[in-house]
Order: sequence, then structure tokens, then C-alpha cells
Amino acid sequence: MRQQPPALTSERKFNSFSEFYPFYLQQHRNLICRRLHFVGTLLVFAIAIGVLITGQWLYLLALPVVGYGCAWVGHFFFEHNRPATFQYPFYSLWGDFVLFKDMLLGRVER
Repeated sequence: MRQQPPALTSERKFNSFSEFYPFYLQQHRNLICRRLHFVGTLLVFAIAIGVLITGQWLYLLALPVVGYGCAWVGHFFFEHNRPATFQYPFYSLWGDFVLFKDMLLGRVER
């Protein structure tokens, strides 16, 4: 397993999302991991839109399974690190959506 630089260890406390996001990106250096996050987030959007259209609210239960399932496969099998979700759940979720946007806009390699 790779060692993290001291300034970016998971023990660090972040005061804002703008402080957290560079750490988040550092935890997502593997292209396959990022792509799995992208697919998971895309599926979350698709399910949410489908629920709004059909009114089948039970499908909302699939959101965390699909979103986190894709992301965690990326971390455990490709990135080989612990998902930031376990220590920073809200910043990490926000990071997933910002990463999705940044990948769509070409700011982060797809």
C-alpha cells in the first residue's frame, strides 16, 4: 500500500471543502477509480431522475448501493486506499459530485 504524504494523511482536519478537495483528488489518482466514481455518480443521477419521473420511491434505496458500490470497488481494487467517506462523509459525497463535474468539463482526466 502506498504511503500518503504527511500533509495529506487521513488524520488531517479540514476547515472547508476547498481545503479538503486537493486531498480528495490525491485519493483518486487511479484512472479506473475515477471512472468508477463517475459511473456511480451518473447512475445515482439516472436513478434519481427515474424516481422523479415514475414516482417509484422505493428505488431511492438503490442510490447508496450504486454510488458507494462503484466508488468502493475503485478504492479497494484499483486505488488501494481507504475511501475518504469513512472519515469525511459529507465532504467526500460533495467531492464525488465535484469530481463528476470536473471530469465532464475536462478539468480532471477521464
